[in-house]
Amino acid sequence: MTTPRSAVLERLAYTLAAPVLAAAPNLCPDSPVNQVVQLAGAAGIGGIVLAVRSDEPGAGRKILRWTPLVAAAAIDVAAGHTAGFGPYWLDGLLAAGWAAAGLLVLPYSRHTRRRHRPALAAPAPRPAPAEAPEPAAPVAPDDDADNLTRGVRMMWEQAGMPGRTHVVKATRHPCQQHDMTILLRASETGRPITGLSEAAVAAPFGVPTSDVVLSDIPAQPGRQGGPGWMEARITPDAGQRRRKAPTDQERWVDKVGSPKGGAPGSELVHKTRDDERGVTFYRAQMTDTTETPRIDLAKVCRALGLPEDDSRVFVLTEGAEFLISVFDTPPLSPTFPATRELLTPHTKTGMYVCGFSITGQPVHNFVFQHDKNAAKHGLVLGVTRGGKTQFFAVTMVAESNAGQIVWLSSCFKDEKTTTLGEHIDRQGITPIYMARQLRAAKALCEIRAEMPWTHDGKPHDYKPGDPRCPYKQLNVYADEFMTASQDPEYGEFIQADGDALTVMGLKYGIGFNPAGQSPFAHNGFSTEMKDNLRQNSRPVIFNMGSPGATRKAAEGTMENAYDVPTIPARYAPKEGSAIERAMAGEAEPENGVSTGGVAVVVLDNGRAVLMKALYVDFDTDLADLFPSEINRLTDHEISELDKRGLWFDWSEPEPRPGEFWPEPDEDDNGGGKPRRRGGGGKGGGGRGFKSGRRAEPEVTSPRQALEAIKSLTDA
Repeated sequence: MTTPRSAVLERLAYTLAAPVLAAAPNLCPDSPVNQVVQLAGAAGIGGIVLAVRSDEPGAGRKILRWTPLVAAAAIDVAAGHTAGFGPYWLDGLLAAGWAAAGLLVLPYSRHTRRRHRPALAAPAPRPAPAEAPEPAAPVAPDDDADNLTRGVRMMWEQAGMPGRTHVVKATRHPCQQHDMTILLRASETGRPITGLSEAAVAAPFGVPTSDVVLSDIPAQPGRQGGPGWMEARITPDAGQRRRKAPTDQERWVDKVGSPKGGAPGSELVHKTRDDERGVTFYRAQMTDTTETPRIDLAKVCRALGLPEDDSRVFVLTEGAEFLISVFDTPPLSPTFPATRELLTPHTKTGMYVCGFSITGQPVHNFVFQHDKNAAKHGLVLGVTRGGKTQFFAVTMVAESNAGQIVWLSSCFKDEKTTTLGEHIDRQGITPIYMARQLRAAKALCEIRAEMPWTHDGKPHDYKPGDPRCPYKQLNVYADEFMTASQDPEYGEFIQADGDALTVMGLKYGIGFNPAGQSPFAHNGFSTEMKDNLRQNSRPVIFNMGSPGATRKAAEGTMENAYDVPTIPARYAPKEGSAIERAMAGEAEPENGVSTGGVAVVVLDNGRAVLMKALYVDFDTDLADLFPSEINRLTDHEISELDKRGLWFDWSEPEPRPGEFWPEPDEDDNGGGKPRRRGGGGKGGGGRGFKSGRRAEPEVTSPRQALEAIKSLTDA
C-alpha cells in the first residue's frame, strides 16, 4: 500500500522539529526560532477560538489541525523557563512526546481532504452496477378532476408550481374558448399564498399580464377560504375584445377610475341618455365612500371620447358621488324670460325662482329668511357687463311683489338703474347719494327699534309675514359698492355705514345688497361685512374675468371651499382640430356667444351651483312684472327721518352744512377752516375722514408722528 506523499513529509517535519524544539530555548534563548514558534502558537490559539465560535460544520477538524502549533509553543515556553534541559531531561522528553504524538495520530493532513479526492493509499471504490429504472406507474386520476383541470395542472407543474400553489379546479367561462378561472391553494397546509403575481400566472398560459386578475375568495360550505386560497381569472378572449370595443363600464375602469385616470378610485354607476333635453349623464361614485372625488374634467372627457367643452360638459359633486352632464348644445345659452309668476315669492317661505341650473332645475332665492325670522342680505359680484344689474332687476321685482321697499344707489349713471327707479321707492347715482342712502337706512334701524306694535304697544324685532308689524321690509341696494367705498370724499362714510347696516339691519327688517367686482377687504368688503353677507344670503357670482378669478371669488363667499363650477368666457363649441387649422393656415372660428347672465350661486349648504339668471327685457314695459303700487315707508318713519335731517332729495350735488362734518371753526387768524370728522352729522356717520378733508396737524416729535400714522385711513 503506497503512503501518501503528504503523510511522509509531515512525519519528517515532526522528526526534524523535535530536537530543535528542545535545544533552541536552552542553547540560544534569544534566537528568532523561539519567536517564530511562539508566534505560530498564538496563531494556532486564534484559529482554535474562531473554530469554536463558528457555526459552520467541521469545527473539530479545524481544532485538531491547529493543536500541534499550540503544543509546540507551549513546550518552547516551558523549556525557556527551566534550568538547563530541566530535571530528568524534561525538555527533551516533552519534545520527543510531541513528535511521538504527531507520528501516532498522523497524518493530520487527512483532515484537510474533505470533499477532495481520497488519499493515494485508499483503494479506489468500484462503481456499483447501474440498476435498471423501474417503469413509472401510471398516474391515478386524483379527486375525479376533469380534463381541463388536469391539463391546467400539468402546465402549472411544468412552470414550477408558481407561488408554491396547487391548482384545485379550473372552470371554463361560458361561450369562451380560452377564458377560464382557476382555483389555487397553498401546497403546504396552513401556509398563506405569497409571492404569486399576475405575471407568474400569465407566463404558463402565454397570455398578457393585463388579462390576469387575482382575487381573494371567501370561505364556502365544504371549502376553506382566507389567505391560503386564491382565485385567478385568465381572460385573453375577453381582454382582446375589451381592448378593441370596451363597454362603458370597462372604459371607465381602465381609463377614468385607474390610478392615473381623470377620477381615480371611482366607478361608473350607470350611463343615462335624455333625448328630450339632449343630454347624456354619467353617474359615478367612489369605490371607497369615505374618499372625496378628485376629478380632472378634461382628462375624463379625453378618456371617454367626449368633447372638452366648458359650455357643454359639467360636473356636479355630492359627497362620494358625482354626475357628469354632456349636453348636445350649451344648456345655458337659451334665454329664460322673467315672468310675474316666477318672481312672486311664496308667502310663507319667501322663496322664488331666480334662474335655472344646467340640468334645467329651477334655482331659488329668498326675499326674507323664514327659518331665522329675519330679513335677508344679498351679495352680487361680477365684472362690467356680466349681468349684475339684470339680476338686481330680478330680485327687486320679487321683493316688490312681496310688499317690500326697495332703494337703489349706484356710482355711475346707467339706463337700467334709471328704468328700475321708476318702479321702486328711491333711486339715484353718485357716491354722495349712496352715502345719504346708507345713513338714512342706519338711522331707520334706530327709528324702527322704538316703533310700537299694534297688538301690545311695545316694540319688537322684525318678523317676516307678521301682519302686526308696523313697518315693511326695506332692501337697500348699492351698485358698484367697491368703487364707492374708495371714493376720496365719501368712501369712509359708505364703508362704515355699510358695515353697520350688515350687522344691525336684519333685526329691524333692513337688508343690504352690495354689488361689486371683488369680495375682499382691500376692495371695501371688510371681513365683518363679508361674513354677515355670506351667512344671511345666497351669494351670486357672475363672470369675474377668468375661471380662476371666479373660483377665488366664489370660495371667498363659501364657508367651505367646495368644487366651484367654471363659467366659460363664451359659448364657443370646438370645431375641428386646431392643429389641422394651423397646418392649413386657416383662421380660427368666431368667439361665439357671450355668457352674460350665467352665475355661480352659493346655496345654504355651501355648495356652488351654476345657473342662468332670468332675463328682464328693459326694452319692454316692466310694469307687468312690478306691482301696481310702489311700496314706501310709513309716515312715522318719514317724519322721524325728516327730524334728523335725513329725508330730502339725496341727489343734491353738494353736502348740506353739517351733514357729514361739523361747521367750520374760526382759527387764531380769523379764517374759517372746516374740521371734518368721520361720524359727524345727524343720523350716523363714517369711521374717519380723508386726509384731504382736514387740516394736517404739525408733527414735531416721534410720538406725534406715530399718532399721525395711526390716524391714517389705510393704516
